[in-house]
Amino acid sequence: MAIKRRQLLILGGLALGAGIGGAAVSGILSRNSQAIAPADPKATTANNPKPTKSTVARSPNPAPKGLYAPARGDVRIVVISDLNSAYGSTDYIAQVKQAIAFVPAWEPDLVLCGGDMVAGQDNSLKPSEIEAMWQGFDKHIAAPIRKAKLPFGFTIGNHDASGSSFGGKSTFENDRNAVIKYWQDPKHDANLNFVDRAGFPFYYTFAQNDIFFLTWDASTSEIPSDQLKWAEKSLASEAAQKAKLRIAIGHLPLYAVAKGRETAGNYLDDADRLRALFEKYNVHTYISGHDHAYYPAHKGKLELLNAGVLGDGPRRLLSGDIPPNRTVSVIDIKLETAETIYTTYDMDTLKVIDQSTLPRYIDAPNGRITRRDIKI
Repeated sequence: MAIKRRQLLILGGLALGAGIGGAAVSGILSRNSQAIAPADPKATTANNPKPTKSTVARSPNPAPKGLYAPARGDVRIVVISDLNSAYGSTDYIAQVKQAIAFVPAWEPDLVLCGGDMVAGQDNSLKPSEIEAMWQGFDKHIAAPIRKAKLPFGFTIGNHDASGSSFGGKSTFENDRNAVIKYWQDPKHDANLNFVDRAGFPFYYTFAQNDIFFLTWDASTSEIPSDQLKWAEKSLASEAAQKAKLRIAIGHLPLYAVAKGRETAGNYLDDADRLRALFEKYNVHTYISGHDHAYYPAHKGKLELLNAGVLGDGPRRLLSGDIPPNRTVSVIDIKLETAETIYTTYDMDTLKVIDQSTLPRYIDAPNGRITRRDIKI
């Protein structure tokens, strides 16, 4: 089970006067998007009439006023992660609220969240307090995104509903029940074009703009065997292999990148085996949260986006001396060449993070990962 986050709320002021970030954006690392013949063409398909492609006219360089405005790709995704604060908190710090207010101006086709949307994983919280956290999430995060009519994909974090168990019994059953109650309420429609929603909200697949997304329950370090079988079947399906790109999402990373997150239980078990599964079915990127530190990387044929933290508790990377920060990433994708271009904003300064200032590689306890623009 992942280590609990600290309970003290860090109050960070939003440095709006820090000026516009430079035009430096993260580099491009191409991946071959050629489809692999599916091993099993069958998939559970939901009857969902929502279009997978956006029909809304888009600006060539959309961005919030005063921020660096990158050129948009064929598809644009805004990635946020780890939004929460102290245990039981029903509110969010200023940087989170500002980022959510910015989202529509980036004109994304999709918003993705790497988990930890609320601050649970504390059995001293009453069911009513857990429900109040999700009401706060709806007020400050989900409702503004729904109002903007943006699809919202997410993965469940350990503070949302940890999948840990003891003696066959769920350790955080109240958290798990609250997640089901919130996300299966029609009022909280995530506006996704589901391919398979049988395990929603813990694991599911959806399609958006010719991209196939797989979300699994990585709220603990072990992906259950039945879910691994489901993941392989899903990635081998016709829907996945006909897509121009495949992206997977889970809360815990494959390889640790942050100080305080390098201990067992804070990254996925058998990372190399899981990476081999993704590589087998030509998954382009695995997006994760939990480490509270931004680091775009690659290992083997798989890109890795450690999405960083937007809420409380930013952490230092295992290598280098970069100060911890809060981040939002805008990913622009060129479908025909499988190029992904990152523009990541430091939400404390509103400047764009220069990828070249990040460590060239990080030696995680279970393997080395390399910055995504460095070819090896």
